[in-house]
Amino acid sequence: MALLPEGFSFSRKGLPIIAIAGLVAAALFIWAGMPDRKLEEPDREPPRATGALANEARVAGAGVVEPSSETIEIGTAIPGLVTQVLVKPGDYVTRGQPLFIVDTRAIDSRVREAQSQVGEAQAAIAEAEAGIAEARAAEATAARQLDLYRNIGDPAAVSRSEVIRAEGDASAARERRQLAQARASAARARLQSAQALVSSARTERERATVRAPISGEILAVNIRPGEYLSTQGGGGNAEAFIAMGETRPLHIRIDIDEEQAPRVALGEPALVSPRGAAGRQVKATFVRAEPQVVPKRSLTNSASERVDVRVLQVIYELPQTDGLFRVGQQVDAFIPARKDSAE
Repeated sequence: MALLPEGFSFSRKGLPIIAIAGLVAAALFIWAGMPDRKLEEPDREPPRATGALANEARVAGAGVVEPSSETIEIGTAIPGLVTQVLVKPGDYVTRGQPLFIVDTRAIDSRVREAQSQVGEAQAAIAEAEAGIAEARAAEATAARQLDLYRNIGDPAAVSRSEVIRAEGDASAARERRQLAQARASAARARLQSAQALVSSARTERERATVRAPISGEILAVNIRPGEYLSTQGGGGNAEAFIAMGETRPLHIRIDIDEEQAPRVALGEPALVSPRGAAGRQVKATFVRAEPQVVPKRSLTNSASERVDVRVLQVIYELPQTDGLFRVGQQVDAFIPARKDSAE
């Protein structure tokens, strides 16, 4: 303890000094870790009403941009490997335009088999009709011979055995004609069955080419050549094979909390801006209000956002804005309130 002054008491003087040093160190540590309290401009411009709505009663809501036809998820009627994908995102297609093609080799094999059956049935019909013609000729000859024998006035001129033979020839010719007609009927039935198979296979082959149900824009393509498609795909939580919709014009679907729904002046235009760009507002035209109030969908992915409320969905049509709005984009909207609504 030679380093300490003579008479220095560690318990009376040393411990208080150490405690004071610890308090100073703790204060410096806390001060260094304090957040910056300086005021700064927000990274995202908050939404605000402008113009006439700035000083009038209004209802605010959040929404999502969607095609005017709503999003159409394209599936496939038959399973199989994708052989061709004929569109890409951003393409504008017309109704009936091919989008993608599923492998048709098995279908083509059935078409060829059915066409072969058609050819066989047609040959059988031709053969049966020739047999009918031959049997009719023989039947006519035998009938004339029998009539000749029966019309002879002198019974002794023709023996009974000749008459019996002529009757037998006529009966045999008639039976051959009936048999040929039966074969022809059976061949025609086989022909109809084979033609139905050809028609069915051709229809299935046509269904292998998936076509656009409406005119619209391709929004997403989630398939590639060589992938196997199931008829169960494209629904539920699975990605659609192709998503498309009519984007000329675009619509927005605005959620209004059920508590505010009675205040909305339905039919009035709305002020709409993209999320984070409140200064770029456009006037949207009222289209309709959905008849059913539905549970609110989460739009912001914020942990504090409530999803235990129900909302009225109001649809508005956006004007042409040269790319300001895109499908799936979130928007903020202000709608005039009813004049008779309570503030």
